[in-house]
Order: sequence, then C-alpha cells, then structure tokens
Amino acid sequence: MSPLFRGVRQALHHLKLRLFPVQNPWTRLPLEAPLAFYGDGARRGFDWVFEGDSAITVASFDELVQWLDGCTYDTDRRLFQEDDFWQHPSTFEHLRRGDCEDFALWAWRKMVEIGIDAELVIGRRIPPGSANSRHAWIVFHDDNAEFVFEPVCRDRELAVRRLAAARDEYVPEFGVSRDRRRFFFAGYAYFLQNRHLGAARESSVGSQESLASQ
Repeated sequence: MSPLFRGVRQALHHLKLRLFPVQNPWTRLPLEAPLAFYGDGARRGFDWVFEGDSAITVASFDELVQWLDGCTYDTDRRLFQEDDFWQHPSTFEHLRRGDCEDFALWAWRKMVEIGIDAELVIGRRIPPGSANSRHAWIVFHDDNAEFVFEPVCRDRELAVRRLAAARDEYVPEFGVSRDRRRFFFAGYAYFLQNRHLGAARESSVGSQESLASQ
C-alpha cells in the first residue's frame, strides 16, 4: 500500500469516526482498523503472534495466570532501547520480562489456543491523555458474560473482573478478535472527537485573546 493511499484511507477513517455518535465507548464498530493504528510496535500483523512453537504449555486459564505471576514488568526503552517494541510470545517466554503489550500478546495467544473467546484490546486507561495512559489488555467471554483481564496485574481479584464493573476505567480504541479480525471500538471515535473539540476550544480562546489585545 502506497504512503499516499494509506494517508487517504486514514483520513477517511478519521472523518467517519468523528461523525459517529458515541454512546458507549465499548461498542465494536463495523470498520477494519488499519494495523498502523495499533502503535509503532505492531509491525508484523497479528497472525505473527501465533507463528512458531511455544515452549510453555498451559491447559487452563489458572495455569496461564500462574505462569504470568513469574514474569516481571519492564519498559521497552530499558529492554530494547525503543519507545514501542512488541515481543513475539516466544521471546517473552525466554525473557519473562516486558510491558503491557508483551504480557497481553502472550496471554491472548494462550487463551485462544486453549479455546477461550478472547480479544486483544489497545486503548487508554482513565483519565485518557494522562502520562502512560496507553495500555493493552484482554476482553474475554465466558458463560454469556464479558470479563476484563489484566495480564500484568498480580492481584487476581483485580486482574479478572466483569466488564460491567471495570468498563469506566478504560477507553478501548482498537481490538483484535480470536480469528485476528481487526476492528475499532467507539472509544477511538470518542478520543478523536474530544481531541478535535479541545483543539477547537484552544483555537477559539487564542482568537479571542488576539482580538482583545488589538
């Protein structure tokens, strides 16, 4: 895809999303999210996450959580001298260190492999726009209920919660289904609209100050 076509496609996506009426940020939108929207670390697509053999075998969600308990949070800058680097799950299994995307990518692959209907989610913690608010986590379905799973969290009661109880702490923006289908959440439309409104307010204030000084 040429840079010109990519830029036009991105502009059309932004236009559609700015016009979308946001009532629930968790609504999944019938638009395919371009890979580049997921961050600089999303360089190879999501089929790549499932490529190659895994050295770790888990038979249940509890075993998955138990293995993650032995892993350590660390930044991309410290580990790889990059601001955003996504480890392949096999690399994460070797290092057992990484940031929220690395924990989430490994957990997502393992959950899908053992038959759990899990989605990888990229978005923001509340309040959006605060330092380090960009985040990755898992949403999964079980017994007709939706749950939020925080792979980096060591407290089991906080790591797994019903979406209904945790939803106000997140603004989901992009998701990937178990079959690697990419999609937008309405939370990204919410982010674009609020950013656009904020810029308009700043422009309005600047114009008023300019007029007042004349």
